[in-house]
Amino acid sequence: MVLHHIVNTLQWPALRPLQEAAVRPLIDGDDALLLAPTAGGKTEAAMFPLLTRMAEGNWSGTSMLYVCPLKALLNNLLPRLETYTGWLGRRAALWHGDVTASRRRAILRERPDVLLTTPESLESMLVSANVDHDVFLGQVRAIVVDEVHAFAGDDRGWHLLAVLERLTRLTRMPMQRIGLSATVGNPDDLLRWLQGSGRDKRPGQVVAPGVVTVPAATATPTAAPPGNVELDYVGSVHNAAKIIAALHAGQKRLVFCDSRALVEELGQRLRMQGVTTFLSHASLSFDERRRAEQAFAQERDCVIVATSTLELGIDVGDLDRVIQINAPRTVAAFLQRIGRTGRRPGNSRNCLFLALDGDGLLHAAALLHLWAQGWVEAVVPPPEPRHIVAQQMLALALQRLRIGDRSWAEEWNGLMPFDASAEVVVRHLVEHGYLDEDSSMLFIGPEAERRFGRRHFMDMLAVFTAPPQFTALSGRTEIGRTDPALLTARVDGPRLLLLGGRSWRVTYVDWKRRRCFVEPAEGGGKALWMTGGAPQGLAYPMVRAMRDVLLGADPPVRLTQRASTRLGMLREEAASQVHPGGTLIVRDREGDVRWWTWAGFRANATLVATLGDLADSTQRYDDASIRLRPDLDRDMWRMATADAVDRICLPEVTEKALAGLKFSAALPTRLATATLAARLADVDSAAAVLEQPVRFAYF
Repeated sequence: MVLHHIVNTLQWPALRPLQEAAVRPLIDGDDALLLAPTAGGKTEAAMFPLLTRMAEGNWSGTSMLYVCPLKALLNNLLPRLETYTGWLGRRAALWHGDVTASRRRAILRERPDVLLTTPESLESMLVSANVDHDVFLGQVRAIVVDEVHAFAGDDRGWHLLAVLERLTRLTRMPMQRIGLSATVGNPDDLLRWLQGSGRDKRPGQVVAPGVVTVPAATATPTAAPPGNVELDYVGSVHNAAKIIAALHAGQKRLVFCDSRALVEELGQRLRMQGVTTFLSHASLSFDERRRAEQAFAQERDCVIVATSTLELGIDVGDLDRVIQINAPRTVAAFLQRIGRTGRRPGNSRNCLFLALDGDGLLHAAALLHLWAQGWVEAVVPPPEPRHIVAQQMLALALQRLRIGDRSWAEEWNGLMPFDASAEVVVRHLVEHGYLDEDSSMLFIGPEAERRFGRRHFMDMLAVFTAPPQFTALSGRTEIGRTDPALLTARVDGPRLLLLGGRSWRVTYVDWKRRRCFVEPAEGGGKALWMTGGAPQGLAYPMVRAMRDVLLGADPPVRLTQRASTRLGMLREEAASQVHPGGTLIVRDREGDVRWWTWAGFRANATLVATLGDLADSTQRYDDASIRLRPDLDRDMWRMATADAVDRICLPEVTEKALAGLKFSAALPTRLATATLAARLADVDSAAAVLEQPVRFAYF
């Protein structure tokens, strides 16, 4: 039946290589990781065999889940999946935070065959008293995890794995797990991670025809991948807007920025240049983003400026060009973004980098240097997720109401760290009132009610914390959300916001309900969002590639004359900071001493902790260097670092950092501190730097 519709309804002459390769393992029930570039047909590669299994096996009830990291991506996928399920007389439905209560009640009554959802919504179903878990979720046979790399790299991945294990307890049989992703550096590891407790019990395979996966640790130089890539230096947002407005008239352009404030500023400047411009980022309202994305899909000569919200597979129609302001943090993100182009026959994938400053130019050159070698980051789950263990114990207590004080570990089927090794976390939850204990049973305690009980424990269902924002309303229309700092800062004259690429004058602030009312203004608005959480910084391979560029490596892409000239200046300026023979310790004219490690933010944090009082008391460091004590000399350095590689220390954790770790209060302080310290550290890279020669330079 599915094959009939592929040929006659879609009128496809053949399946794509990935889709053809995925048929047999998925119909056989194997777990799989399907790898292909953006727009490579991954959704169909998963759905067609699974729908075939559904029909042949006469699956009933809600038997398939389709999980995505973004609600917008689910919204975008629903019409396609409704079409495919309709071929078989089956139905698909959507369940996430924006779906109304009445629609959810209808879904519970009608029980769609395929449910599109998020991990947080799955969790809410499991703990809801309005959902009969056994009836609604007890017949799930397969789950598709789209953009699986976006989950695996942070705590949402641990949360997803834990929820899937609890679902397996309901279904009383293993669920087939299929992950979809673009190229990653460690696909076999990612597949084993996705399999959870079944990794040694069920067959699984990476399906990636035509995709060469190069493990990050073993990448070797190759010819530059196909595509038309150019690197330019423009020096300012104003100049970037002028160039975007002048180039590629009549074409549809997607511009990526790595901050919401930059999206807003560039969007406003493009409109001032007369360019039809749309914006998309997470702090714009759902309706505002949807209108922009739909309008962009229908336009021809236009630009949409976006953060990573459009990096994933949301369909905005055929694109002509991708433009990147400065550089994304990772090669993987670049692959996602360039993959949005070149979909039409005769078109090639392309990306124009516009660097706003020297740091942006260096970062972009380094990223392209790594890309040209075929290098892609490994996806590594954050270590030691003890706070997620605490969250899961509380969620399980909500789901089961009462759980055995000795049998709770069975709920995750032996998956670490949710196994018996979490006993110390459970004891802490009991001792501090998060869980109550009676007759060998555990249940929600008063401290959990106090901290997380608002709005039916909704705050407990998500493992990430978003900084507080105020909703901006023009009349009854929601424009988006802004940082409260813009509403409290002292200003002369009217208070102006920049949101949706337009300026707004604040007319009233409702502090209690976190709302502000605005009306259109002529210009002068400001955009600001606090990022929250621990500083990210760049990783060791990226910063090392920046060092390579400063030492003379050129990425094999087209560099404009402006970019070549500015890159030459950067190399001259960095003459005292890089050396091919090792790292440099430099004393400048002011007497400041700095160690140029080029090791990345986490490795430098680890080195600061290891150096002890050899580091400056302020412990100032960045991606490339560490400030050392001003009286440092060679002998002092040699004595202090002689055995440093054998006694590497984890970074110090501040109270502010602990407060930013959601659910840290439900952990013993020492365990919460150990969790954060492990996540702030890069021990292997720190050791590699300590083993390299160090040269001293005095100016």
